[in-house]
Amino acid sequence: MLKKYIFILLCFLAYQPNSKAAWDAGNWNTLDISYRLNKNFAILFTEECRIKYNFTQLNLFYTNIGLEYRMNAAFKTSLVYRQIDKYIVEGGGFSFRHRLMWDATYRYRITPKFSASYRHRLQVENRNILSSEKGHLFEWYSRNKFSLKYDLTDRWSTAVAAEFRYQLHDPRSRESEHTWHRDRYQAGFEYEWSHTISTGAFYLIQREYNVNIPENLSIIGLEMTISLASKNASTNATPSSPVEVIDNK
Repeated sequence: MLKKYIFILLCFLAYQPNSKAAWDAGNWNTLDISYRLNKNFAILFTEECRIKYNFTQLNLFYTNIGLEYRMNAAFKTSLVYRQIDKYIVEGGGFSFRHRLMWDATYRYRITPKFSASYRHRLQVENRNILSSEKGHLFEWYSRNKFSLKYDLTDRWSTAVAAEFRYQLHDPRSRESEHTWHRDRYQAGFEYEWSHTISTGAFYLIQREYNVNIPENLSIIGLEMTISLASKNASTNATPSSPVEVIDNK
């Protein structure tokens, strides 16, 4: 099983997207904090900074705040609001964007160390509500993410993932209406320092197509996760691992 997993990991790392599109490289740095209220509900918080233009220019900041419901060890769902401050190079200002995301995730444990998961995300977003005539327009996307995770030891784990985004409606990008137009391929690892703190790193390739000006991204990401629990959270609650490096993008 481990050999098969390593082969899949190498295939992801070796994948080369459409070479006709423009290339850029960047860095994503993330802090995830979860606070478990009880065995079913948890509050989620994320702060992330993204760098682009070959690691030379700020791209954006975003803040997530949301609520997760875990039905059992296999299924969970969450509703998250994201505030995005995207830096605009021309003029040096920011574009302020608001996103609502509904996630539903199913995880299947194949062996004690090997698991697979599927996450569907329905997201809606608008931008520059007060400063643009088009601020009232909404963008709708469906994002489908497939992941494989392997526990190397009690503390070390590694994972690969592939995500495919479908445009339901975006009045600013008519050329991509009702089409698949962006893929992401990701591989990473995570180290659990304690039941509360874990850190990880990943490499991500993003490929765009069916758009007027496609851009491919090569991303190196770093992440820290802090998992907290209230006194009301049962000690025999449904098992839950920290927010995974590979799963929250």
